[in-house]
Parts: sequence; structure tokens; C-alpha cells
Amino acid sequence: MEKTTDRPKLSPESVLLMRLGAVGLLGLLMLIPLAFVGGLVDDRGDRYQGVLRDMASTWGQDQVLQGPLLVVPYVDAHRQIETVVDEGGVPHKVPTVTYLARRAVFLPDALDLEMDLQEERRYRGIYESLVYTADITMTGRFGTLDVAALSDHLERVEWSKAIWVMGLSDTGAIAEIRPLEWAGHQAELAPGARITDVLPSGFHAPLPGLSGEPDAYEFSIDMTLRGSGGVRFAPTAKNTDVTIRSPWPHPSFQGSPKQRSIDESGFEASWTVPHLTRNYPQQWTLEQEQHDLSEGLAGVDLFEPVALYDKVGRAVRYGLLFVFLTFLIFVLFELVAGVRMHFMQYGLVGLALCLFYVTLLALAEHTSFATGYLAAAAAVVGMISLYTGAALRSLRRAGLVGVLLAGLYAVLYSILRMEDYALLAGAGLLLSATAALMFATRNLGGGKGVEAR
Repeated sequence: MEKTTDRPKLSPESVLLMRLGAVGLLGLLMLIPLAFVGGLVDDRGDRYQGVLRDMASTWGQDQVLQGPLLVVPYVDAHRQIETVVDEGGVPHKVPTVTYLARRAVFLPDALDLEMDLQEERRYRGIYESLVYTADITMTGRFGTLDVAALSDHLERVEWSKAIWVMGLSDTGAIAEIRPLEWAGHQAELAPGARITDVLPSGFHAPLPGLSGEPDAYEFSIDMTLRGSGGVRFAPTAKNTDVTIRSPWPHPSFQGSPKQRSIDESGFEASWTVPHLTRNYPQQWTLEQEQHDLSEGLAGVDLFEPVALYDKVGRAVRYGLLFVFLTFLIFVLFELVAGVRMHFMQYGLVGLALCLFYVTLLALAEHTSFATGYLAAAAAVVGMISLYTGAALRSLRRAGLVGVLLAGLYAVLYSILRMEDYALLAGAGLLLSATAALMFATRNLGGGKGVEAR
């Protein structure tokens, strides 16, 4: 008599659960190509940032304005009595004088800055950079120059060597500048800040006619600068008033403007900064004190909302969710239609979903993000729909898969366009996907649990 062994039959629920587990594991394997795609996006983004830095080095970098300052040299005389022993061994008291060269630094009592930023696009190959040209009008006033208040041993003040100094981070990006108007006269500008321990770069103007007799000195200067990224100013005056205007509608303010207005036609912001907000005085001696004038910088950046590589990178982060949602659709079709897709077919569909991001990146670099997204989504949706129709032997199901995938890509595009509500929309998509999965698996247990009495 032939011996037979009966293998226990698995319930339909167990078979479905095992298939869901296998499909889920296959979905997790899609993390490998998604990681390669993410690395490709990061690499292209790094290359883009390198091109931006190179373009900024030729056009102009972030501009930081510090000053102006008045630097007035003076001489201290330290007198003392020294005991000197002569050749005969007799001590004598001899008066000696030590002269020390000093530089007094004075900050303005009032400073008004008016800046008009005009944005431009610069191109290099397939890359573009947002830059600006800034028309700046600076007016202000220095009060009494009391050098004697800085020294108890003042010998003389060298007014003829006094200079007006302006700190500027990228002097190579000066497009145009007019002579300094100082106390009703013009003063020619010269390169270099001359006080590199305080201001590493900038320019200055000699003031040979300075005497220290008036109570106030008015000045003004107009300049045109090129730059990229943003512009900053240091609140060096007792009262610093700054107004910045631009037709760029996406500013990112640094420091809190007193007033601001932003609309589609651009922005305007103004700052009023008193000297009490900083930790350095109105005047000091350069050889005796060191102060950081970059403290309390304020200004604005010309912010580009969600740049290309940021958008593609964010899209890749939703890649695994798209793979699982697509696989879930196929599992539901298997349940309804009673047909099985091979795991190789699942893998090819997942690979096509990963290739969407590579196609998007390649097209968007040469066209625009919207055009690249539409073309890449159309190609992937069409390819997967035709493949699904052949695998499931149904054009109707292929059309339904195409509609569902197109809906998913439409939702993703909406999320990527959002700035303030992107996280909220992404959370909503995850909740919706979880709810769909819970609905599809609601009868896995067959309702055979023990009823509570």
C-alpha cells in the first residue's frame, strides 16, 4: 500500500498575507535604485552649486557693507623720570619721553542707506544663476571728533592723515562709484580699507582738510554694486536707517525689519537700528581695543523658492511611497481579477518608477521643472499601463492603472509646488495610502476571533 502524506493547506488569508509580505520585501529592495537616484541628484546639485560659486566669483558674491568709519591718527607722549648712572657711578634723574602712534576710530551719529536691487539671470551652459545689481545711496553725519577723550597723554592729532573708510566684502564687484561728498567738498576714493584688523576689505578717502573744529560733518556717496545671494549692512551709527527695495517677490529677511511689504511686484523693507543693540562703542583707539563690526548684521537674501535640485530631491524622497502604492494597486487587481503577476513583473514596474526621477532630472535641466515632470510622468505612466495591460490581459485594467498613476503623479506635483503646506499634504497622502491598505486587508482574519461575552 502506497504511503501518502497530506500537507496542510494554507488558508486564502495566509496566502494573501505571504504574497503581501513578498511584494513588500520587493518594494523595500527598490530602496537600492532609489538611493542611486538620490546620489545622482545630489551630485548634479553639487555641480550646480559649484557653477554658482564660480559665477559669483566673476559677477559678485554676497555683499556686506560695514561702516563708514573715520580714522584719525594721533600721537601719545608718555613722560617719565628715569634714573641714569654716569661713568663716575653717580645717579642722575633724567626726564624721558616715549612717543606712541595711535589711531582713533569714530563711528557716525546718523547713517541713512537707500538700496534698490535689480535681479538678473546669468547663464552658463544649462545652469542659471540669480544675481543682482544694487544702486546704493548713503548719507550720514559724524559728530564732534573728540580725540582727547581717548587719551590722557595726547601730544598731537595728525588731522592731515585722517581717512574716511568703508568696508565692503567684495570690492571687485563695484560697477560704478562716485567721489565722496564730504562737508561740501569732493574727496577722491582710494583702494583698500587701510585698517585690515577691523575691515579686511573696502576702500577709503583721504581727508586732508579735516580740522576737528566743526561740531558735525555731513557726507554722502553713491555707488552701484554687483552681487549674488543677498546684501547685508552693519548698524555702525548711533541711529542706522536702511531701506531696501526690489522687484523680486521672494525676499528672505535677515534681522527684523521695522516695516515690510511684499507682493507680486516685489518688496520694500526698512530697518531702524539704534546703537544700543550692539556691543561696541562709538569711538575707540585701534591699538588698544578690538571690536567686531560684523556683529548684528541685517539685510535681505533674494530667495529662490524650492530650486530645481531641491524639488527633484524632494520627489525622490516620495519614491518608496509611490512604489508601495503602485504595488498595492497590482495586489488589489490580483484579488479582484484572480490573476497573478510574476515577481519579475513587479520588479520591472518598480524599476520604471525609479527611472521616472532620472528622466525628470535630465529633462528639467534642459527645459523647466513643470515640462520635465509632465514628460517624465507621461512616459512612465504610459509604459507601466501598457505593460500592465499585457500582464493582466485587460485593456480596461491597464487604463485604470494609468488613471490611478496619473492621479498619484498629479498629487506629488501639487506637494512639490507647495512651500508652507508640503508637509501637511505629504502627511495626508500617507494617511490616505494607509487607509486604503487597511480597507483592502480588512477581511484577512475572516472575522473568526473569539467573541467577548
